[in-house]
Amino acid sequence: MEFNHIPVLLDECLEGLNIRPDGIYCDGTAGGAGHSREIAKRLDGEKGGRLVAIDRDPEAVKTATERLAGYPATVVRGNYSEIDEIFERLGISGADGILMDLGVSSYQLDNAERGFSYHNDAPLDMRMSGEGLSAKDVVNGYDYQSLARIIFEYGEEKFSRSIASKIVKYREQKPIETTMELAEIIKSAVPQKARREKNPCKKTFQAIRIEVNKELEHLNIALDKAFDCLNVGGRLCIITFHSLEDRLVKQRFQSFCKGCICPPDFPQCICGRTPRGKLVNRKPIEADEKELAENNRSRSAKLRAIEKIKD
Repeated sequence: MEFNHIPVLLDECLEGLNIRPDGIYCDGTAGGAGHSREIAKRLDGEKGGRLVAIDRDPEAVKTATERLAGYPATVVRGNYSEIDEIFERLGISGADGILMDLGVSSYQLDNAERGFSYHNDAPLDMRMSGEGLSAKDVVNGYDYQSLARIIFEYGEEKFSRSIASKIVKYREQKPIETTMELAEIIKSAVPQKARREKNPCKKTFQAIRIEVNKELEHLNIALDKAFDCLNVGGRLCIITFHSLEDRLVKQRFQSFCKGCICPPDFPQCICGRTPRGKLVNRKPIEADEKELAENNRSRSAKLRAIEKIKD
C-alpha cells in the first residue's frame, strides 16, 4: 500500500515557519513527507539550508527517505521527544523552524493491518513504531480501573466505565484479538441512542491509541525540548487534532509567552522573568472551506505557532 499523505494546512504551515533558504528546519512527524518535501523545496543546501525529518514509524522513514532524495534533507527514525538528542548527533546547534503534525497518519489509518481503524478487521495493534506495547496488550492486560480511566481521560468518553466493564467481561471467555471484536464490544456497551448518533468506537479507539503510543507523554516532553532547540527568531508550529493535544499546546505556549510571575500584590517585579516567546497567531488556524472539501481529515485540525524571542 502506498504511503499517501495529503498535508493538512500546508500553506499555513509554510507561512507560519517563515522559511529562509539558508535556514535549518525540522519536521518532527515526517509521515509521507507531504510537509517535509514542501519545506525542503524552499531550502538552498549550498547556502546551508537543511531539513531534518523525524518519524518513529519505520515505513514512514523509508517513504520519506525516498521522497526527499535530492533535497538538502536528513531523515531520522526516532521520536520528536528526542529532538535534542537527534540534533546533537547531527551536529545541529539550533533550528529556525520546527513543525509537528500530531496524531495518527492517513496511511496508518487506511492500512487496515496496522490495527488503528474500527472500520476494518485486523489484529489489534496501533503501534506507530511497530515496537513495544500493543493495543492487544492494553485491552487484555489492563485492569478495569485502568481501562476506565484511559477511556475517560484520553477518549473523553462518558460511557467509559460501561465499556471497560464489557471489555473485562468479554476477555474472561477469550482474549480480544481484532479491531472488529473490540468495536462490537464497545457498541454493545453504549445505549442504542448513542449508537445511532455516531460511531461509538471513535473515542475508545483514540484513547487506546494514545495509551499505546504514549502520545501525550511524548508531546509534553517535546514541547519544552523543541522550544529550547529553536534559535532566537525561530518558530514552532504544531497541528493538533483533538482537544487534549490542543489544550496542552495552548497552555505550554502561554507559559513561554508569560513574563513576570510575582504575586500581584508585590509593588514591583523581583523575579526578573520576561517572555521567551510570542504567539504568531492569537487564535489557532483551521482549514478553510476549500481544504475541508478536498481533505475530510482536516476538519478537526488546529495550527498554533509561536516565535522564540529570547533563550
